[in-house]
Amino acid sequence: MIILCFLFLLVKPLYKISTDLIPYFENMKLLIIEDEPEMLKSLEEFAAEEGYFCDVACNLSEGLERIGLYDYDCIILDINLPDGNGFHLLEVLHKDDKSDGVIILSARNSLDDKLKGLGLGADDYLTKPFYFSELNARIKAIIRRKQFKTNRLVHYANLVIEPDQYIVGIDNLESPLSLTKKEYAILTHLINNHKRVITKVSLAEYIWGDYVDEVQSFDFLFSQIRNLRRKLKEAGANVEITNIYGVGYQIKTI
Repeated sequence: MIILCFLFLLVKPLYKISTDLIPYFENMKLLIIEDEPEMLKSLEEFAAEEGYFCDVACNLSEGLERIGLYDYDCIILDINLPDGNGFHLLEVLHKDDKSDGVIILSARNSLDDKLKGLGLGADDYLTKPFYFSELNARIKAIIRRKQFKTNRLVHYANLVIEPDQYIVGIDNLESPLSLTKKEYAILTHLINNHKRVITKVSLAEYIWGDYVDEVQSFDFLFSQIRNLRRKLKEAGANVEITNIYGVGYQIKTI
């Protein structure tokens, strides 16, 4: 346990937030449910440094009490708690129809636990030990998705997006573009992050998740972006996906 905590403290300084994203994530509220004191302290310090408001719970009972009183943008949930299993909290969230984002933390890299947690409504699963930079990226991805779905219609240039139906149109939704699921995911992820360049690695990880490690090249990503560019151009979209050589991609209005 001492070695594990030491690893967390070692990796923590590797994270540095991009200042142009601070306004987007200010006032975000987290709930950390963790029974290990050193881990809980490190998570609290991390949250404070990144400007998140943070509540903590040391066991399942306290966590259930917190979610009964408040809504959170994201819950960091250790599933192995002294008074019960964190999966029960997921069941309560689902039963109460709450939309809090959830990232499961576990020392066990168990496929069964991952499938169960995601099946119960968790948004992500992170195995200990981990980098705080990775945790922060996953928190922000969840918050972006939640905020993106909050608005019924999203407008960018002359694009109109209906997040609940995964529809994209030009000026209106009468003649939606014929996009694949991955093309839609790439487009909305770039729009969500239109003020910055998205590296090809982070874009691939966002779209394909854990399966990205199994591919030998990024040809699959290049193909998706090439098709998406063609469809946007043919539809008359006033946007372009630019390739920043050696860095990644960014969407811009034209």
